[in-house]
Amino acid sequence: MTDPHELRLTASVVVHRTPVRQLQAVLASLQADGVTSVCVIDNSPDDRLRAAVEACAGVCYLRVPNRGYGAAHNVALRRALASGSTHHLLLNPDVRWDPGVIAGLLEAMRRTPRCGMAAPRILYPDGRLQHTCRMLPAPADLILRRFVPSFLWRRRRQRYLLAHWDHASDLDVPYLQGSFMLVACDALREAGLFDERFFMYPEDIDLTRRIHALRPTLYCPAVTVIHDHAAASARSLRMLAIHVVNMVRYFNKWGWVADPARRQANNRLLEAIDGLSAPCRELSPRGCRAAGGDDAPAIPS
Repeated sequence: MTDPHELRLTASVVVHRTPVRQLQAVLASLQADGVTSVCVIDNSPDDRLRAAVEACAGVCYLRVPNRGYGAAHNVALRRALASGSTHHLLLNPDVRWDPGVIAGLLEAMRRTPRCGMAAPRILYPDGRLQHTCRMLPAPADLILRRFVPSFLWRRRRQRYLLAHWDHASDLDVPYLQGSFMLVACDALREAGLFDERFFMYPEDIDLTRRIHALRPTLYCPAVTVIHDHAAASARSLRMLAIHVVNMVRYFNKWGWVADPARRQANNRLLEAIDGLSAPCRELSPRGCRAAGGDDAPAIPS
């Protein structure tokens, strides 16, 4: 396993009116897994979480103006880079796990030359798999997901979420969901931090794809995390509006129709899954890419 004396690991948790018990649970998971340098960035309008944080050894509390999820993590990332950290763990407050997860991710990164990011298998509290490694989205993927019943676009939805794959092998994926990301600090120095034009939602897509263009971004199913996923934009019109505005900014940045990097990354991903997953190939003689429907095998940009 990775020698802890060869690395300097830091972590950050971004909170906003987070229930105290939820925050205590993620801090307890960090402590049990041996992470001793943690920064809680509080976007809340008050500091009522301060006492819960300051009761934990090795955890700093910073309350900042609410400029979004990525901007808050960037506060901690700049501190981590300045301190000489080698790896930084980016967390939602609604995750928890057993000891050994971080060591498992570090070992997977060590085995993968120049690995820039790693993320575990993530489950709902009831044990169902969360599809947290995905293709880079086209505008239609997100429009359909938010506004169209899933049975009307099941095949495309399965392809976007990689639901046809068994999620049993390590895989270099261009989009890793941001609730639990272990990032190599050298990769951040190369690719940059979170893009602060995104208040919420696409900041993890953007960061993963920028690192993925330079280094492997690894899904590691050997270790597992529980995520109490809230899906706020599915329940709140205000959060839905924030989601829509920020996805517009994302596609304005990367391209609505022409995005050759998206097409290339997604085709490489599906080809890799074709080589790993027999259940995927059973969908069609053409393999995984047939799950996309009439536009397979090529992925439109």
